[in-house]
Amino acid sequence: MAEKYNKLFEEFPPVSSEDWKAKIVADLKGADFDRKLVWRTNEGFSVQPYYRQEDLATVDYLDTLPGEFPFVRGNKTNDNDWYVRQNIVVKDFAEANKKALDVLMKGVTSLGFVFNECNNVTKDDMAVLLKDICLESIEVNFVAKCYTAKIAEAFADYVLAGKWDPKEVVASVACDPFGNYLVYGRMKNGVDGSVEQVKHLIEKSAELPKYRVIAVNAKNFAAAGASAVQELAFALAQGAGYLTALTEAGLETKQVSKNVKFNFSVSANYFMEIAKFRAARMLWAQIVKAYGVSCNGCCKMNAYAETGTWNKTVYDPYVNMLRTQTEAMSAALGGVDSIAVLPFNAIYEDTTVFSDRIARNQQLLLKEESHFDKIVDPGAGSYYIEELTASIAEESWKLFLTVQEKGGFLAAAKEGFIQAEIKAMAQKREMNIATRRENVLGTNQFPNFTEKLEKDLDESVFGATDLTAEDAEIETLKPYRGAMAFEKLRVATDKFAKAGKRPLAFMLTIGNLAFRKARAQFACNFFAVAGYEVKDNNGFATVEEGVAAAKAAGAEIVVICSSDEEYADLAPAASDAMKGEGIFVVAGAPACMDDLKAKGIENFIHVKSNVLEDLKAYNAKLGIK
Repeated sequence: MAEKYNKLFEEFPPVSSEDWKAKIVADLKGADFDRKLVWRTNEGFSVQPYYRQEDLATVDYLDTLPGEFPFVRGNKTNDNDWYVRQNIVVKDFAEANKKALDVLMKGVTSLGFVFNECNNVTKDDMAVLLKDICLESIEVNFVAKCYTAKIAEAFADYVLAGKWDPKEVVASVACDPFGNYLVYGRMKNGVDGSVEQVKHLIEKSAELPKYRVIAVNAKNFAAAGASAVQELAFALAQGAGYLTALTEAGLETKQVSKNVKFNFSVSANYFMEIAKFRAARMLWAQIVKAYGVSCNGCCKMNAYAETGTWNKTVYDPYVNMLRTQTEAMSAALGGVDSIAVLPFNAIYEDTTVFSDRIARNQQLLLKEESHFDKIVDPGAGSYYIEELTASIAEESWKLFLTVQEKGGFLAAAKEGFIQAEIKAMAQKREMNIATRRENVLGTNQFPNFTEKLEKDLDESVFGATDLTAEDAEIETLKPYRGAMAFEKLRVATDKFAKAGKRPLAFMLTIGNLAFRKARAQFACNFFAVAGYEVKDNNGFATVEEGVAAAKAAGAEIVVICSSDEEYADLAPAASDAMKGEGIFVVAGAPACMDDLKAKGIENFIHVKSNVLEDLKAYNAKLGIK
């Protein structure tokens, strides 16, 4: 049989990578291969349009199996199951308990209790919060702004005084003094005091081997605009900082590593995120091993993934469901230990029964219908994913070493290096959104033309989250959303419309049918992004007819849509016919642009426009603030 198939393949001679590229270059008909097809990522490396087996020749982990060091293929060996987490904001302990019991009956296997206020939680409070919950059957997590150590102690006391088997209780508390240093700008107990506090928690919870009391909140980096490489590199540096500080304080490395939980964000960059989690496990395993640990199990990374906030939107919020779905898929295929899908409306209001249910079911669908929990590391062997994994690992390791050369995570934070790197990346991404190189569907591209903000939202929804303490000694990270600048424009338009009339952008379509249709569609999308009313038209026989129709409609903006060749005559004629009544705009960047400008036409919109800045200018002209 083998000989039969070998003969079959003899009919298809091997094709080299050079032959592939030569064929592609020929099909490009003179266009530059790198400019046309190579993707230059925010992560600092380029992605080719195709990969072949030979591209993986230098990758040295391909012969490892799931569950084997360095765990790039996952910590698990039999399946790819993960904890389905739902976060519950704790305002009242009894009410939070009631909600927890309810969601546990609906498929949730992990609870995240979030304390947005400073609550000095006691063992008795834990008894109320966790009443009738079988701690041996689920995972329990605690997130708080302060008193984190008190919460951690209260939970340990509650479990050890209870009826459960301490060895079977899976839990975590987000105690992260190093990470909080970047959020608040100061360390309340100082470095030594914080290290002693964490050491005390590790020792106090020694009888709870599956209780992790150290959090590396990598999601804070992503929420401030960091790339996948930055999020991973700074998370690893922070984790290494805990290893160093706590082993110097007298703990064994394996005690520390088994108490660390990495809390990552997930972006919509589907394959990049799958690769990020694979690279994360590999690099963390190498770091822990470098501290002299011989126990392979101690080198495993415990990773929690939460759908990110940076790319979420207030307008067209149901699109957030699409974003979180692909993000959850990336996390699951990347082999994380637990996932929380944030409800689509979580960024701008209290979640509802409906939004919580949808978020919860998004994960259940991945398990029950798509069977993502059945196969370990399904991305293994994909030339593309393996290459991305290797590239992310390489770039993250370089940045990690840079942080180490500066004295480690805290020293780099004190110097401002981490903040500056993330800020530079965030500014780059902001520019990409402003120029629509990075699309935020429904916000900077393809908005819902008829959508209006019906209720007033708190101003904080449209601003960065600043938790900087009064006695901060360093610049802090300030989480925000990439869509905020565009949303502010649209909110201003909605408020303006409530007080008077919504601005109308009128399409003066004329001339070449194909060009006028395409440019009218582009212009409608362009101005609808700012919340303007737009009116498309089938086409006008003359400029005068179109201008008259625009005036009759009460248009504040008139956009001429035609071909480049026809603009030379039609645009000046339309501008003259308007007689300065309203704003005249040309859709496109014709070769005759300079000539048109010389004739007093100053407004042009095209694919290279900075959409955000242009719309700000139009708002200013219309008196929208």
